[in-house]
Amino acid sequence: MKTSTNMNRRKFLQKTAVSTAAVGLSSPAMKMMAGERVKKGAGKVGLYSITFLGVWYKGDALTLDDMMIKAKDYGYDGIEIDGKRPHGNPLDMPTSRCKELKSKANDLGLDIYAVSANNDFSSPVPEYRECQIVYLRELMRMTSDLEVQPLRVFLGWPGVTLHPTGGRYDIARESWQQAHYQFEPEQIWDWCRDGLIESAKYAEDFGVTLALQNHKPVINDWRDMMRMINEVDSPALKACLDVPIMDEKTPENIREASQAVKGIQMLTHFGGEFDRKADGSIVDTQDHSDHGAKAGEQLAENYLPEFVKNMNEIGYEGYYSYELCHPLPLVNGEKVGIDFVEKNAKLACEMMKGLVNA
Repeated sequence: MKTSTNMNRRKFLQKTAVSTAAVGLSSPAMKMMAGERVKKGAGKVGLYSITFLGVWYKGDALTLDDMMIKAKDYGYDGIEIDGKRPHGNPLDMPTSRCKELKSKANDLGLDIYAVSANNDFSSPVPEYRECQIVYLRELMRMTSDLEVQPLRVFLGWPGVTLHPTGGRYDIARESWQQAHYQFEPEQIWDWCRDGLIESAKYAEDFGVTLALQNHKPVINDWRDMMRMINEVDSPALKACLDVPIMDEKTPENIREASQAVKGIQMLTHFGGEFDRKADGSIVDTQDHSDHGAKAGEQLAENYLPEFVKNMNEIGYEGYYSYELCHPLPLVNGEKVGIDFVEKNAKLACEMMKGLVNA
């Protein structure tokens, strides 16, 4: 095989190895500065159920019913349901359960604004890819039963491994790398496109819109996301542009990406670990050293206000969905408890509402 081909493959796998480790570790590190103003928009702030799935903290997952109550208490406008157990696996979500959840959300004055798939169309094994299409089709049925429009989707997704020390990305990432190292990036891309084309046809039948996230691996930046959306060319496929997982968070790149998704942006996410300073401001305290930054270093970038400003400019009126989905700090060698998650979910809602409503 040609040297250039080998180099392309190594470059692709190196990118996905690094990027998949960083996914979930990247978060909006920003500070709400006095006097800062962002053009007011119509966006709402929601809570993604992965936050209370029991993966990252010490303790059990909350039920969706309990999570909705907490979301309401914290000031969120709605919830996003993760499409896996114990929250939103379609095996556990018959039409009757969907209607029950929808009714409870209405009683609380909450939206169920999105469902999120954890799908992977990239496997070299055809049977595995076919299973993923069936899973996604079942999620479409569930999304339709919930009367929700966006169903967030991936191209590739290595998964999360449940380990005694907590949720881990590295074990699944290594398996994903091993499965793909003999294949060219364009071959993997083609498998993903085929899976998404077929899935988009089912989505049209269910009246559901798929929202493709700029999530690694396979997708390396927002341009890849837009390339795939254009190649699939379906009215049932739109965008879920997330700024925290963009490698380049300059104002210029955020603006270019935002303009690219004008008219097709369906959903977006943010993350982080937060504390309140003595002056009342909220700061991101997450340690970003695992992906090349010192703790607090990204505060100066202040990219969330820039992103919200650009979303307002393109007329985005959807949800900003908070997710806490990365390995959390250890205290005295132990995983933090659910109280740590509750504190961050409260502060995240307050922080983002301050930006959206400024």
